[in-house]
Amino acid sequence: MKPRVLVTRHVYPAAIAMLQEECTVDYHDSHDVLPKERLRRRLQHAEGVVCQLTDTIDAEVIAAAPQLRVIANVAVGYDNIDVAAATARGIVVTNTPGVLTEATADLTFALLLATARRLPEAERHLRDGKWHRWDVDLLCGTDVAGRTLGIVGLGRIGRAVARRARGFGMRVLYSAPRPAPDATAAELQAVHLPLDTLLQQSDFVSLHVPLRAETRHLIAVERLCRMRRHAILINTSRGPIVDEAALVAALEEGLIAGAGLDVFEHEPTVHPGLLALPNVVLLPHVGSATVTVRTLMCTLAAKNCMAVLRGERPDHPVQAGVPG
Repeated sequence: MKPRVLVTRHVYPAAIAMLQEECTVDYHDSHDVLPKERLRRRLQHAEGVVCQLTDTIDAEVIAAAPQLRVIANVAVGYDNIDVAAATARGIVVTNTPGVLTEATADLTFALLLATARRLPEAERHLRDGKWHRWDVDLLCGTDVAGRTLGIVGLGRIGRAVARRARGFGMRVLYSAPRPAPDATAAELQAVHLPLDTLLQQSDFVSLHVPLRAETRHLIAVERLCRMRRHAILINTSRGPIVDEAALVAALEEGLIAGAGLDVFEHEPTVHPGLLALPNVVLLPHVGSATVTVRTLMCTLAAKNCMAVLRGERPDHPVQAGVPG
């Protein structure tokens, strides 16, 4: 008998076709998120689940799935999953790193440029019929080339952003728990600094850390106060890494100059203070949103799921010591 797999939300068709070759697929082909009670019911007989960051797979949900063997997340981050509860049950949790690195780095730099050069404001100005002539001080922004970029977290995406920054002749600083290998630091021409020092020296700060207990509100009042008044904060990692209320206050009071955000503390809700500010560029969590990348993410999650159900080690387990 084929193992039963629940796919919680709409994915690219290639992933469903792959799963159907080896599994009985219970596919919730909708962009709506399954309510928790319905998710629990549909997991009762599932051996695998392909889920997304909008699905909360907590201890209660895991307890309702006695046959579950694998949770395959269509994302790099997995803060929506209680990994400890899954591990205690012997359930493998997987993610989809690597395939979205370049797309997310592209989006990060696009957000940095758009915020620095006030591009959304400029487009609205033109579309609203307010552009009547060239003025020497019309919608002037800030330079990017030659400035200092502080990268918080030098994983795959952080390194890819650093490579783009070098193309703009930027000085690159980074903060991470451990210094990068000498060869990586030399390639990126990146200098390792403590986070607080990085904040004090950077014209732009870009966040690339996973959401964990120790990174929640990593950027809050105290650290916003350490940033330069002309600095711009970019976040394409996870919303709760930034204290949004503190960020709004910092922007309103001129403690920093602007922010570019692709992620939010309480998605899809956006703090109303952010919506009211002209010096903030806001995107609806589209960091990896290219057709190619999203297709690869879906199919990689399917491959991870199928590998575990075959008794093999998946390519991308998030727990250490997964056998196979």
